[in-house]
Amino acid sequence: MESGTKDDSIEKFRGFHIDDDGDDEVQEIIVDEDDDEDDEDDDEDEQQPVTLGFLEEKEYDWSLLRQSFPSKAGGVPAWLDPVNLPSGRSSACDICGEPLQFVLQVYAPISEKESAFHRTLFVFMCQSMTCLLRDQHEQWKRYPEKASRSVKVFCCQLPHLNPFYPSAPPRYDGTDKPSGTGAKLCNWCGTWKGDKVCSSCRKVHYCSQKHQVTDWRLAHRIDCQRLSLSSQSSDSCSSNGGTTSSEIQKVASNTLWPEYEIRNVDESEYDTEMMEDNGHASSLITSNRVDDTMNSLLQKFEGDSDKKSWASFQQRIVKAPEQVVRYCRDAGAKPLWPMSSGRPSQADIPKCRYCNGAMIFEFQILPQLLYYFNVKNDADSLDWATIVVYTCESSCEASVAYKEEFAWVQLYSPSASVP
Repeated sequence: MESGTKDDSIEKFRGFHIDDDGDDEVQEIIVDEDDDEDDEDDDEDEQQPVTLGFLEEKEYDWSLLRQSFPSKAGGVPAWLDPVNLPSGRSSACDICGEPLQFVLQVYAPISEKESAFHRTLFVFMCQSMTCLLRDQHEQWKRYPEKASRSVKVFCCQLPHLNPFYPSAPPRYDGTDKPSGTGAKLCNWCGTWKGDKVCSSCRKVHYCSQKHQVTDWRLAHRIDCQRLSLSSQSSDSCSSNGGTTSSEIQKVASNTLWPEYEIRNVDESEYDTEMMEDNGHASSLITSNRVDDTMNSLLQKFEGDSDKKSWASFQQRIVKAPEQVVRYCRDAGAKPLWPMSSGRPSQADIPKCRYCNGAMIFEFQILPQLLYYFNVKNDADSLDWATIVVYTCESSCEASVAYKEEFAWVQLYSPSASVP
């Protein structure tokens, strides 16, 4: 893909560093530089540019299709390789066995690596907080122990010349088309490959027995007979679960999270941009709502170290409280941890399962995303402090189209984070 408006936006999705906010005061908690020196040297590096991801309502339906190489949250994934999707146990929660739900994807090509000319990272998770609590203990396991995870990350990369997209850069005007079609997708979730077919109409596909049963009970029972009598082929039927990811996907499920486009802004530019925009004039949620909730979370933490980490965390994000993603693949970049407890050591980050090379921090997801997803603030509702994604440092090539990377989830409760 050649240079252009989209490429400029993609290139901005690079750079992220945590600096030391020193002696500033947040909620009457003083962040002491001496105390921070022991926090895994998080603040000792020279400041690097930070790229923030913000959610916006999509302007056009086509802007989030796979041929537009989007960064997006909620809805269904825009699979980069539309044929060789993750399947079987890879697409399910290792703890409860339910199909995972799409969280977000980040388009992050590596310009100096031909095999990663196109590159997208996909994050999925189980909607059960019970599974996420169990996940906290599982993520501490080290090889050769196999961890059972409820949060999974996949990386897909393609060279410039590939069977799925033209070599010419996209026009981003709604006329772009991919090369060929993709796999048939589940009629219920629109996310995973539909390997199962309705035995009656033979036109609707599902990724799992649960989604087939759910769709039958809530919708397909009525449509099945009509589809069985229809003279349309399974490839042209508009109600077919085999709709591919190059089209606007219509799914039966009403439990998918709302869909947004991710807009990228360099953190260094954010202050100027927001002043010119008169604060949060176009905010989807009010900054007061975010600030009040973030402040109240302080009461969940136990011990001065967690409170100081939270104060430092607030100091860094307060100028852009609606950010949902912080990205950087630069050498030495580290996450912005909300708490001191529950952080992994270098030894806790596994080696790449494909090349046995080192894995490095690439981006993190902040809890503000939960507001956009309309997740309730109940005791058993999904919640996290941050989700940190580590990927293969060399972005190695593998025999599978979607390589599984590594996610570390930090929760607010210290008791849930310590193995």
